[in-house]
Amino acid sequence: MHRSRWKLFSLALGLLLLLAACESGSNRQQQPNPNSESSQQSDQPSGEPAGGGTLNVAYPANPATLDPHLTTNQATRDVARNIYEQLVTLNKNYEVVPQLAESYEISEDGKVYTFHLRKGVHFHNGKEMKAEDVVASMEKWLSTSTQGQANLQGAKFLQTDEYTVQLTLQKPSLVALYVLADTAPFPGIMPKEVIESAGPEGIKEYIGTGPYKLEEWKTDQYVHLKKFADYSAVDAEPSGLSGKKYAYLDDIYFRYVTDESTRVAGILSGEYDVAFGVPFDNADQIDATEGVSNYFSPGGIVAYVFNKKAGPFANQKLRQAFNTALNNEEALTAAYSDSRFFELDSSLALPSQKDWYSTAGSDKYNLHDIEAAKKLVAESGYAGEEVVILTTRDYPEQYNLAVVAQEVLKSIGVKSRLDVYDWPTVQERRKDENNFDLFAVSFATRATIHQYPFLDSKADYPGWTNSPEIDRLLDQIQASSSIEEAKPLIDELNRVTWDYLPIVKIGNIQNLVAIRDHVKGLDDLIGPILWNVSISR
Repeated sequence: MHRSRWKLFSLALGLLLLLAACESGSNRQQQPNPNSESSQQSDQPSGEPAGGGTLNVAYPANPATLDPHLTTNQATRDVARNIYEQLVTLNKNYEVVPQLAESYEISEDGKVYTFHLRKGVHFHNGKEMKAEDVVASMEKWLSTSTQGQANLQGAKFLQTDEYTVQLTLQKPSLVALYVLADTAPFPGIMPKEVIESAGPEGIKEYIGTGPYKLEEWKTDQYVHLKKFADYSAVDAEPSGLSGKKYAYLDDIYFRYVTDESTRVAGILSGEYDVAFGVPFDNADQIDATEGVSNYFSPGGIVAYVFNKKAGPFANQKLRQAFNTALNNEEALTAAYSDSRFFELDSSLALPSQKDWYSTAGSDKYNLHDIEAAKKLVAESGYAGEEVVILTTRDYPEQYNLAVVAQEVLKSIGVKSRLDVYDWPTVQERRKDENNFDLFAVSFATRATIHQYPFLDSKADYPGWTNSPEIDRLLDQIQASSSIEEAKPLIDELNRVTWDYLPIVKIGNIQNLVAIRDHVKGLDDLIGPILWNVSISR
């Protein structure tokens, strides 16, 4: 396809899949309204900010890995996006645009994507990025990531020359580019040598092309990122995750502070410049404290995930019993304290995602019918087994939701216990179907519903969905020629999901971040954007 024709095609596709993104607001003294569909994106500072300085970030959980190919976990994503970059990424409107690719074309049959790489882009070790590095990285991501396995099965990357790679699909895909631009697990590009030396647990060296490079990682203490002096920026206005990246800071420290009261005390005293995972109960205190402000960003969805491979919840009737008994509003209030910070909603997509949003299946949402639930327990053949609820105190909302789940199960005569670990251990234990029956977790906003890992059986996400109906609908949506054609299938997918119950969606949530007023330029798109941040003293 000629490049000019591709631009027209890309624009049309972008309009069809446009997600009215809930863009995060610029730093401000007054707390923004977290329930508004969108807020202003923080502007690039007028005039060049003074460079230098260190940003100290208080972060609630340690990353289990810094290999972005392996996990959907936010703790990995939020660090790794500063180190690694992708062929394509998302702008502020959730449109796919080039990043390490200079341009790309799609063949007439929709099966071959040709990416022309930017020249002169260097890795942190000084090596120039070339096609062999891209192919090695993308092939690893395709084979190890939940997104690659679920949405691009059978896809192949090949080098055609030093600066050109081709992706060949088995069939045309409505969502292929959006999967390549995904944020977790994202296909970060690394040197070929790093890929070749990787083991079963992932890469052993953390080398990318991003504006910051890994200086030091002390497990349970901090990750230290340092400005990459030879960073090759895109010559375009910053927009979401795309465009020019301004590495103003000399150093960024992600300091792992699992105790929430310590994070709050540190941001109020000035020990930290930014604090994530701030309890909503502290929002008013932060707003009233001089020198620090609240900052809200879309938090995606929160859900209970069932183990459908082994244990009591492998029985669909018992999953339906739990969902029927659940009071979603009470669960959300227990976790997030105030209705300003969440909304009841049954759809797989957010209301702002007009093309993907559906109320189908909402008749099975937020029922809170204990007697009907008890009948479903009896029909399930439940024989008194103890349900294991896996959780962590590193994310207090997850722990609170686990406590709610235990109370729900008690109300319908199902025994349970809480198994509480730190977050990396939770991630490790949930890989084994014999270790748990249920856990609560949030999923960041995704550009398409296909990118939620809990739907497709091929993704092999903990919980192990295995629904031929869901797989069929995902495939049919992906093969659709337009969103209009896919709409009835999206409705059907929502209905089937609320019947099969790979998860129980609890609702939509906001994230609360506390930020010192001298920090300028913080933005968010499915996670914090730190490369345009500066410090004004």
